[in-house]
Parts: sequence; structure tokens; C-alpha cells
Amino acid sequence: MKAETIPLGSYANVISGFAFKSNDFVDAGVPVLKIANIKHEHVVFDPIQYLPTSFLSIDNKYHVRNGDVMICLTGSHLSQPNSVVGRVAMYRHDRIALLNQRAGRIIVNDEKLDKDYLYYYLRQKDVMYQLALNAGGSANQANISPRDVEKVLLPDIDIDHQQAISKCLKKYDDLIGNNNRRISLLEEAARELYKEWFVRFRFPGHEHVNIVDGVPEGWHTKPLIDIADLTMGQSPKSEFYNQEGEGLPFHQGVTNYGFRFVSHETWCTKQTRLAESGDILFSVRAPVGRLNITLDKMILGRGLASMRSKGGCQSFLFYQLKSVFFKEDMIGGGAIYASVTKKDLENFELLVPTNSLLLEFEEFASNIDAQIRTLHLSNQNLIEARDLLLPKLMSGEIAV
Repeated sequence: MKAETIPLGSYANVISGFAFKSNDFVDAGVPVLKIANIKHEHVVFDPIQYLPTSFLSIDNKYHVRNGDVMICLTGSHLSQPNSVVGRVAMYRHDRIALLNQRAGRIIVNDEKLDKDYLYYYLRQKDVMYQLALNAGGSANQANISPRDVEKVLLPDIDIDHQQAISKCLKKYDDLIGNNNRRISLLEEAARELYKEWFVRFRFPGHEHVNIVDGVPEGWHTKPLIDIADLTMGQSPKSEFYNQEGEGLPFHQGVTNYGFRFVSHETWCTKQTRLAESGDILFSVRAPVGRLNITLDKMILGRGLASMRSKGGCQSFLFYQLKSVFFKEDMIGGGAIYASVTKKDLENFELLVPTNSLLLEFEEFASNIDAQIRTLHLSNQNLIEARDLLLPKLMSGEIAV
């Protein structure tokens, strides 16, 4: 027998964030969460803006804490699933953040509703799609209100049953979170070694190497064109795009960038410029210089370029670019927004160490990168299994 339903608003309030002024933002302080920071499942700090700590004096309802459920009240229509309105994430960070307008926070105020259960319930595709279908706005932007979210109907089941469901699903998320922490630690180890050797110049044997014109003797600069094969993207006509997986994955910007690996939302049946598995993706239009890696052969749109080391030192090239482009829009021009040309990239100079040191770092970093890839693929399998289980548990098709 199907459970009775009750509106979410009977158990919780949904609020939209505060309208902070652009001139209030500073370089460091309290992170401010905007809709761009709310991904599916995760709240990310890339990119992130800050406010002075004095802003913590505003109403506590705009404070975001570990375990809070967040929802995007503005986003894309269903044709762009990764940025769709109504996507839900749980804030899993220890530091307090502040909520910006159109980023929503769901405040549970009734002990009859388990917050974890609510999070998983709202993450169901059917629920998110229903919200998106009822959204207003323009052709390029969809909006829902806090009241729209509060009208979502929840099964009226007891708290013990809710907690049993959420506990089962949380086991998957705990494994995924553990893998993500391992990925972060592994990348940090490689990035720190890169800085130690190639930024601070404390590489093995550095005590016996002279510094000439600010760099170790035997090191020299080279333009990127001599270091890597470079492919600039070119977008086919939109009539060749699809979301059904026909053709090859297609990307023309950073919308589907992940922590390291790009995820696919759009495919294309007309091949233009291609990136191969393992290629570094470099954004050439604002934000210029953001990096990711593709695990699959894909089509490059006009907002991206791909790079592959000519000397087989792909890991070194990746960490070097991460170190050099520590801030977005460091190169390029443009009257309205930053962009970079092929010539700009080809002529961009990078420091090249001695071959023996380069190969030593590559051996270390490539092993790290292989572990990161394995953990990432393991997470993809866990996510797929969890997402297959989620609606079956919620509907009662599978007993807890």
C-alpha cells in the first residue's frame, strides 16, 4: 500500500540567500556560497568568493553549516542536467559559510523528518525533474521559489523508516567521500613536491647547482608549442548536439569540469577538433586557464584547448600548469570577457628542468595520477550503484 503524502513545508522551511553587494567581497574571509558552488551532491569551493568575518553577524538563517541541505533556486532547464534548477547538495565542510541569493537552504524544524532522508529524497531524478518542469524564467534561465520547494510531497513514513533508508544510502556516500579525501591527499602530495623541486628549487642535489639568472644552471624556458601538442577547439553547429549519448562527448567550456576529470552531459555526431583520453583540457575563454583532464576521446568546442606533452611527461605538464595558472584569467585579452588565442598559448613560456629531474618527478607523479584515476573510477561505480538503489528504496520496491 502506497504511503500517504505530506508537503515538505509541513516539516521544513526553504530560504533564499542574502543579496550581498559586489563591493563587499574581499580576498579572504568567510566563504560565500552561490548557485555555481552547488553541484549535484557536492558543494565546491572552486570558484569561491569571500566576505569579511563581520558579516557573520547577519541572521543565522543565512549561515551554512556542515550537514545542511542546499538547493539551487536558479539554474538551467532540463536540457542541461548538470546545471539544472532544483539540483540538491549537502554541505560537507567544517567551516561556516554564508548563503548568497538564489542559493537555497532547507531548514528542518520538525523531528518527524530526518535531514539525510530529505536530502536523498530530493536527489531523485523524478523530484528534481518535476521542480524543473514547473520552473519559470526565460529560455536560458529557470527559476523556482522557496514555496515551490515546500510544496514537494514527501511520503508520510515514520522517522525510523526514514533513517533506515538514509543509513543504507549513506554507506555509499561514506565510501565515495573517503575516496575523494584520498584523491585530495594524493594530488596535494604531487603538487607539494612540484613546488618543492620546481618553485622553491629544493630538488635532489640542489646544494651543488648554481643559480644563474634566477634559475638553476642547466634549466631553460621554452614556448608551450615546443613542449606540448596543442589543439584549439572548434564548435560544430548545435543541430549535431544531443543528450542521448550519440557520437562523442562534446565540451565547449568549464560547465562540466570536476575536481580533476570532466563529466559528460552533451554528445555530438559531427567530429571537428578532438582530444584524446588523458589529454589536459585548458579553458581559453573566461575563466581562462582552468584545467581538467578527459578520460575519454571527446570533441573540443571553441572554449577549450587540449594539451599533450611531446616528451611523454603528461603528469609534469599538468602540475606545472596547475602551478603557473594558480589564478584565472592570467593571460589573454578581450573587450567583454577574457579569452586567449592559439598564438598566445603557443608562445607562452614554461620553465624546463634537466631531463633527469623531469623524469624522476614524472615517475612519482604518474604513479600518483594512476591511483587518482582508479579511485575516481571506483567512485563512478559507487555512484551508479547508489543511484540505481535510491528510487527503489524510496518507493519500497526494495526493502531496507
